[in-house]
Amino acid sequence: IGNIAKPVDPSNLKMILYKLNDFICRKDNTLFQLTELDLINAIKTNRILPYYQPKVSNLDNKIYSIEVLARISSDKSNQVIQPSLFIPTAEKYNLTDAFSFQLFSKAMADFKQLSQSFGPDLKIALNLSPTQLTDFLMPKKIDELREQYGILSKNIIIEITEEYALKSNAQLETLNRLRMRGYSISLDDFGTGFTNLTQLRTLPFTEIKIDRSLIRDIHIDNFSQVVVNSLVQIALEQQFTLVAEGIENFNELEYLQNHFKHEILLQGYLICRPKPCNELIAWHQNWVSHVLT
Repeated sequence: IGNIAKPVDPSNLKMILYKLNDFICRKDNTLFQLTELDLINAIKTNRILPYYQPKVSNLDNKIYSIEVLARISSDKSNQVIQPSLFIPTAEKYNLTDAFSFQLFSKAMADFKQLSQSFGPDLKIALNLSPTQLTDFLMPKKIDELREQYGILSKNIIIEITEEYALKSNAQLETLNRLRMRGYSISLDDFGTGFTNLTQLRTLPFTEIKIDRSLIRDIHIDNFSQVVVNSLVQIALEQQFTLVAEGIENFNELEYLQNHFKHEILLQGYLICRPKPCNELIAWHQNWVSHVLT
């Protein structure tokens, strides 16, 4: 999680405890998770929803890509169900493809409307789990789906979470096949899993997303500053995009904007919470009128 030196400074101890809480919150909340039957019913009744969160350039404040995030509309209230309550269920009962492709289809249907607002070069980022990479047909399945909506592979980023190890030849081959077909490949949640800095030079990633645990209180956390600075240098050398995710307060945002003169994309609740398509477009119109003008 980090380190603090003696004598212990209360503010540094507080920062470490915040990070500990971040890691604890990642653990499955089995008490409230959807059951297998609940998730099957949500898929059958077409209640998988795409929500969208933009990634903003620190150089010009423009949005070049948007992450697609899964939600489920509740059949009992107007609330939406968060992914932490159903993704573990999907993985446990082999339902990941079923909900993922319903999500992907709806996001691709929204792409025309989104690109009219954000511009034709907009990219949407779709999340795949490492287990889905063992399917050699996955690149073909994504190709067939995007072709239905007339979307080019260059407009799609495939995000792979770093929380679990990429440990099989099948996973690596699928990543390479996706890259060869023109998709961008993003390593999500970097800093929580098994990938080290050396491996970033050999794996076919075009984007690295720095996990919230390294962004929290970065303005006073020397350890996180060293790691992020190293990533910036590797990103420049290897020519991949760097994303700082989970930005939640102005001190973090100000540090990232002031210390990195090369482009880094910024993502987090402070900038924009995940929103449905129409709400995101309305947010963007306001962003353009107040920030870009």
